[in-house]
Amino acid sequence: MVLDNLGEKLRETLKKVAGSVFVDESLVNELVKDIQRALISGDVNVSLVLELTKKIKERALNEEAPTGLSKKEHLVNIVYEELVSFLGEEKNEIKIESKKPFKIMLVGLFGSGKTTTIGKIANYYTKRGLKVAGVGLDVHRPAAPEQLKQALEAINVPVYIDKEEKNALKIYEKYDKEFKKYDVLLIDTAGRDALSDELIKEIKVLNSKIKPDGRLLVLSADIGQAAQKQAEVFNENCDVTGVVVSKLDGTAKGGGALSACKVAKAPIVFVGLGEKVEDLETFNPTGFVSRLLGMGDIEALLEKAKEAITEDDAKDMEKKFLKGEFNLIDLYDQMESMNKMGSFSKLLEMVPGMGQLKLPKDALNVQEDKLKRWKYILNSCSRSELENPENIDTSRAERIAKGSGTSTGDVKELIKQYKQSKKMIKMMGSGDPSKLMKKFKGGMPGLK
Repeated sequence: MVLDNLGEKLRETLKKVAGSVFVDESLVNELVKDIQRALISGDVNVSLVLELTKKIKERALNEEAPTGLSKKEHLVNIVYEELVSFLGEEKNEIKIESKKPFKIMLVGLFGSGKTTTIGKIANYYTKRGLKVAGVGLDVHRPAAPEQLKQALEAINVPVYIDKEEKNALKIYEKYDKEFKKYDVLLIDTAGRDALSDELIKEIKVLNSKIKPDGRLLVLSADIGQAAQKQAEVFNENCDVTGVVVSKLDGTAKGGGALSACKVAKAPIVFVGLGEKVEDLETFNPTGFVSRLLGMGDIEALLEKAKEAITEDDAKDMEKKFLKGEFNLIDLYDQMESMNKMGSFSKLLEMVPGMGQLKLPKDALNVQEDKLKRWKYILNSCSRSELENPENIDTSRAERIAKGSGTSTGDVKELIKQYKQSKKMIKMMGSGDPSKLMKKFKGGMPGLK
């Protein structure tokens, strides 16, 4: 999950508020200390932590709760608002202009995940109907052109490289006329083990000659507060328009990288949350903090859904749901869509309220394994069985289990799950949508 340790500590802190009898200065002081410990353990800059918690304390002790909110709710809301303000409040998106191509140059040190990130960004824009291409200008690392080629060709995105040429600018000029047929051009540049004068000089030359419309710095989250110096130097020399924080899912130091961007005044545009090409999200501080506190992130969930299923398919599925015409083919399509959206655990943390549940990782892995087995089962069913699951009797279940390499019990469990889902869908189709939505809204339990 996103900043798993930090999020868990913050959620535990807010649970103290929910379980308290009174909201007084003693509770506020305890809350502030807990937040300080949580943020510092997440490698957030100490001076920034003190500045943030000072604001939280001042507001908590001096502000009256607005009409309709209890003191507990107001205190949690203050924490939420100040954390969002700390991370930048606004969602920083790259606005792709109609000019062709819209050039985005990526910079960063060796090992930051730049090549992988280019593949993710290419996938992100391709899914939004844009024609994307990549160009490899890393002439110093022998394997760089081939790695970029593999990353982009895996998602059917063309890439322009020249393994023999050692002048980065000449490679760009060689293919310059080809670039005009694309909407977005992603430009890979050379990394180094450190911020050397040679690296800075090369980036300056490329920036001045290519004149990119966007300049993204890729920062690895696992370097923590050391990200601040990188952000400042790159920003000073090529006027960074945005930052991609990579590897945010696998480190306890992510808070350092996020806060470093604030100090360096380099807005975060994307965050990398895994190794798969789909594991990239636009950075939305409100949703990010909401997920961190266990309140979900509906906007990110809907964004993932849009990438996985077309609007027409969604409308068609909605009609089937309302009519109760849901069969195993539809279930299969939904499983395919879920697979495109990401891992089960990552989807759960976006659902309001689910992030507060302490679900063991082993249990989540079991669920993902179960979905895989169900997919094998569905692949072994005939068309008639998929359309009419009620016809699957014991002998059919045994045949399907044998063909899919699963057990008869697995097949029966899938059919049972299907029947329960269909029953729930019928109930939802006949219910009041506004009442149903209330059941899914997040929030901290016990805040009365």
